[in-house]
Amino acid sequence: MIRRTFLALAAALAMTAFAGQVTFAQDKFIIVQSTTSTQNSGLFDYLLPIFTDKTGIEVRVVAVGTGQAIKNAANGDGDVLFVHSKPSEEKFVADGLGVSRADVMYNDFVIVGPTSDPAGVAGSEDVVASLKKIAEAKAPFASRGDDSGTHKAELRLWKAAGIDPSEASGDWYSETGSGMGATLNAGTGMGAYVLTDRATWISFGNKGDFEVLVEGDPVLFNQYGVILVNPQVHEHVKAEMGQEFIDWLLSDEGQSAIADYKVDGQQLFFPNAG
Repeated sequence: MIRRTFLALAAALAMTAFAGQVTFAQDKFIIVQSTTSTQNSGLFDYLLPIFTDKTGIEVRVVAVGTGQAIKNAANGDGDVLFVHSKPSEEKFVADGLGVSRADVMYNDFVIVGPTSDPAGVAGSEDVVASLKKIAEAKAPFASRGDDSGTHKAELRLWKAAGIDPSEASGDWYSETGSGMGATLNAGTGMGAYVLTDRATWISFGNKGDFEVLVEGDPVLFNQYGVILVNPQVHEHVKAEMGQEFIDWLLSDEGQSAIADYKVDGQQLFFPNAG
């Protein structure tokens, strides 16, 4: 009788321990609120398995425009924010919603368009002058119009050109309200110029007769940053695992992995942590 009781107790303890291990395994993940370019470019498909193999931590990505990603993180719907609009990121931290911000990597924006180039901007390294030409020619331009990092950058450039494109909304200027891939599809379909990050363009499969027309202007620099969502604001934030992911991205190993990711022999992102 005592032996049976002992065995039953041991079995119960073993089952409890096993259930705890299963629960821990199921909980060993973080949610990263990120921009569509890190997903559409294939970067995460390359990076995240390396990190998971090393740490056992699964990374679940919510890929939306930067503005929406920041809103989601502000609501506590994520552990880490990984986006590309530095002023908005710095405000996120200043508002106490993030612990700190760090540079991770960069690439650049380009303007792509049809080889027919109705505004005559091909080969230009002056993006503001190019936008003025596009507006003067009333040549079709497709904008994401979604408060993403790319959209924010585009609006800053239009402002520098002294142009309010919203006045031409529905005419030569179209706002898709969609991600980068969908906007590029819309642009190629209507023969419209599009501002895109270079990584998404390189990875984009439906180029048709489109090509990069405007590039090389220093103002097209595109910086990405990473932030741990503040666990003092949202207690459920997995701060330890989230910070482990951030530390790995900023480490020599993580930075090398970012540099190693290429499509058609072209490097898409350039690490610059620290």
